[in-house]
Amino acid sequence: MKNKILVSLVDENSPEMQQLKKAIKDNDSKRMHIRYMVIFNHLEGYTNKAIAKTQNLVEHTVGTYVKAYKQHGLEGLAMGKSTGKPKFLSDDQEKKLLEVVTTKTPDEVGFENRKNWDCNLIAHWILNTYGVKYKQRSILDVLHRLNLSYTRPTYTLEKANPEQQEKFKQDFEVLKKS
Repeated sequence: MKNKILVSLVDENSPEMQQLKKAIKDNDSKRMHIRYMVIFNHLEGYTNKAIAKTQNLVEHTVGTYVKAYKQHGLEGLAMGKSTGKPKFLSDDQEKKLLEVVTTKTPDEVGFENRKNWDCNLIAHWILNTYGVKYKQRSILDVLHRLNLSYTRPTYTLEKANPEQQEKFKQDFEVLKKS
């Protein structure tokens, strides 16, 4: 097999190559590093197929990076924000959910003998109200997005004797220390 001679597209000391080397050096992101290395290899004369093989990318991806670089320079390689999966509930529906969960008990919205919200009840309420089925983990994500946190309720006894409670706390502290 014969050795192929690479023809560099840009002089090693050109401002374009110096700017690229500086970007590679100053970069902290692994994904951006790969993009810069694709362009570096391209400017050194490697084919898209060879670059794809060395960077473990698809040839089409290499072509996309090179095209973006040719059109917009290094700024064209910048990663946009991933939009992620679209939400199942609209903003208005989420506002209504927030209002219901924070101002009403499950008893008040049709769940008999239930006084505290949990993920399963919220999922049932959403299914009954909007026809959207959520899993428990997804409900937690929605609650987080609405700046709510999920905690189990704790109970206090109204008729409890405060003196006996204080005595118990003191006794308990003694037990903890021993």
